[in-house]
Amino acid sequence: MHGVFTSEELSAYRTNGYVIRRGLFSAEEIDLLGSAARGDHAMDRASTALDDGGGNRVRLSLWNHPGDGIYGMVARSHRVVDPVEQLIGGEVYHYHSKMILKDAFTGGAWAWHQDYGYWYQNGLLFPDLCSVMIAVDPATKENGCLELLKGSHRMGRINHVLSGEQAGADPERVAEAEKRLEKVYCEMGAGDAVFFHANTLHCSGPNHSPHPRWAMICCYNSAANEPYKESHHPGYTKLHKVDDSAVLAAGTSLPAGTNVEFANLATDDRSARGLSEEDR
Repeated sequence: MHGVFTSEELSAYRTNGYVIRRGLFSAEEIDLLGSAARGDHAMDRASTALDDGGGNRVRLSLWNHPGDGIYGMVARSHRVVDPVEQLIGGEVYHYHSKMILKDAFTGGAWAWHQDYGYWYQNGLLFPDLCSVMIAVDPATKENGCLELLKGSHRMGRINHVLSGEQAGADPERVAEAEKRLEKVYCEMGAGDAVFFHANTLHCSGPNHSPHPRWAMICCYNSAANEPYKESHHPGYTKLHKVDDSAVLAAGTSLPAGTNVEFANLATDDRSARGLSEEDR
């Protein structure tokens, strides 16, 4: 089955906290996704710009349920969901997806953080989650590609504090981790994807290049990791997988955001900042 990891890749994920799959989506598929996203006025209107603490801003749009358009077909495709279920070890559901809109010259940085550093506040007892970042544009050091610390997921959850309008991991611990762990620049071609653990420390630099760096991130939670309280992200919702061919079909026949309700991050402070009231 396309997209299912080898035993070597599974071992690398468990050791390093991430694994990259080159060419997960074809050039035609990723062109359709990119064109749909850039022409999606609802996504543009719903996007929120967060200050990175250095005077730059990075935009993102987020939605909880995948829908039936090309975003949903990507997030529900066997080639994405089946490997995630391998990595987590059982059924998963769609926790949310987002599009990172890091524009040319102006796109800001993301502080070092763990996804579980945010999601812990949502009533999730275990870090049994995985994110899949799909490069819509080529990602390079110059345009602010994803950076991560190899093996940092084994540190466990780190406390997070505000940096600008973003929540970042405790700078003292990050500094010490950087001395011991290898920093990896996840340079990717359009259509490549990186699967990473919810406790893997990651960040990205600002975009100083003339090239945009848009990326779609699909996040999944274990079906067994039902949150014990309600939050701005959903509890267990059955994920209906689709054949990989559905991506091209949706890209040519359905509006991009079909059945997608974009979150209003400007009014959902916890979702935008990743902090609970007690952390502010």
